[in-house]
Amino acid sequence: MKVLIAGGGIGGLTTALYLQRAGIDVEIFERADAVRELGVGINMLPHAVKELAELGLMGELDAAGIRTRELIYTNRFGQVVWQELRGLDAGYNVPQFSIHRGRLLGLIHRAALARLGDNAIHTGWNVAGFTETESGVTVRLVRPDGSVATRQGDLLVGADGVHSSVRAALYPDEGPPIWSGIMLWRGATRWPIWRDGRTMAIAGGNVAKFVYYPIAVDPQSPDMRLTNWAVMARTGEAGMGPPRREDWSRIGVMEEVLPFVRNRFRLDFVDPAAIIEATGSFYEYPNCDRDPLPRWSFGRVTLLGDAAHPMYPVGSNGASQAILDAKCLATCLVSGDTIEASLARYDNERRPATAEIVLANRRGGPEGVIDMIEARAPDGFAAIDEIASYEERKAMVRNYASLAGFARPDGGPDGRKAGKERER
Repeated sequence: MKVLIAGGGIGGLTTALYLQRAGIDVEIFERADAVRELGVGINMLPHAVKELAELGLMGELDAAGIRTRELIYTNRFGQVVWQELRGLDAGYNVPQFSIHRGRLLGLIHRAALARLGDNAIHTGWNVAGFTETESGVTVRLVRPDGSVATRQGDLLVGADGVHSSVRAALYPDEGPPIWSGIMLWRGATRWPIWRDGRTMAIAGGNVAKFVYYPIAVDPQSPDMRLTNWAVMARTGEAGMGPPRREDWSRIGVMEEVLPFVRNRFRLDFVDPAAIIEATGSFYEYPNCDRDPLPRWSFGRVTLLGDAAHPMYPVGSNGASQAILDAKCLATCLVSGDTIEASLARYDNERRPATAEIVLANRRGGPEGVIDMIEARAPDGFAAIDEIASYEERKAMVRNYASLAGFARPDGGPDGRKAGKERER
C-alpha cells in the first residue's frame, strides 16, 4: 500500500509516522517551500501525548516543552473561578505539554525524515487535484512557478489545513471559513518565572480573554521561561468575512491589541500590556472554523486534522485531535479491510467526535466557565460559590474534557481541594 498525504503539518507528519511504523509506504506533499518552525505556544493534552509517546517521542517532547502542572481560570481581576491539576499531577499516565508549536512540528518532522527518508517529504508542491480509479488515486501537483507533476498511490489523505485543496475538491461549493468575529493575537517572549514555572492561566470573559503559560525552560536563566500569551477579543460580527485572510504567520499590530488589555485586566501574576510590549513581533489570526461535514471519506480519499475539522483554538484541542486522527487512520488501514472500507470506518469513528468538539468550541468550550462568571458578575465577586456553584462550574469544565476524549475515568482530582490549597 502507498499513501499520498497532502500537507506536511503536525497532522500529516504524525500520520506518516504511524503509517511507516505499520509498514505502509508514504509520500508527503507540502505547499510551503520548507517545513519551518513557526508559531507560538500550544498545549498537547494527555490523550495526544500518549500517541506521540507511542511513536517514541517523549524524550524530544521533554527537551522542547514544559510538563503542565496546573490550569487556572480567573476573571479579569484575577479572582479564581476554577483551577485543576493537569497531566501527571492530575493522575494521568502521561503528561500534558505546553510547547512551542514550531518546536513540536520540528521534532515530528525530524522523526519523519529519519524514519521515512529524505525522498518521502516534498516541499513546494500543492495538491491541485486528483483522479480516483478502482485501483488507486493520481494526484496533480503544482509548484508556484507553474511546474506540474503527478504521483500515484493507493489513497490520498487531505491534511492540508483550513484552506485544504482536497476538501475544496470534495466540497466545491462550501465557501470560505466562517469567522466568529473574534480576533486572536499570540506571542511568546522571555519572561520571569511564575509560581512553579508549570502553571497556565486563562483570564477574562466575554469581552476579552488573556491566556498566559510557559512553553520552554530558558537555558540562560532558571528564573526565566519562554512564555506564551494570547488575547482573544471581538472585533467584528460573527458570520462576516474576516478583515484579513486566515494566516498563522501574519504579524500582529501592537496598536490593535493593546486597547483590549489596558485598563481592563488587573492580574496579580502579569501585566498583559507589559508582556505584549516586551514581545516584539507577534501574530494575529481571525478565529475561524468550518461547519462539520456530513462525510470525510469518498472511496480512496479522506480528510484529516484542520482539513477535516478546523475549530476555534479553545480547549487545547486542534493539534491534539489531528494526532488522534492519525492514530485512528493508521489503525483502520491495517485492519485487513479494503481501503474504501477502512476509510469509511475511520470516518465513522472520528467525524462525529470531532464535530461535537467544533460545536462545543463555538459555545466557548471549557473557557465558557469564565464567560458565565463575567456575565453574572462583571465587576468581580466576594465569593465565587454565590455566583455559580462548584457543581455548575465543574460540569462546564469536566463535560468538555469528556467530550474531547481526555477525561479521567474517575473524574480526576477535586478542583475544590486544589482551590483551597491555592487560597492558603
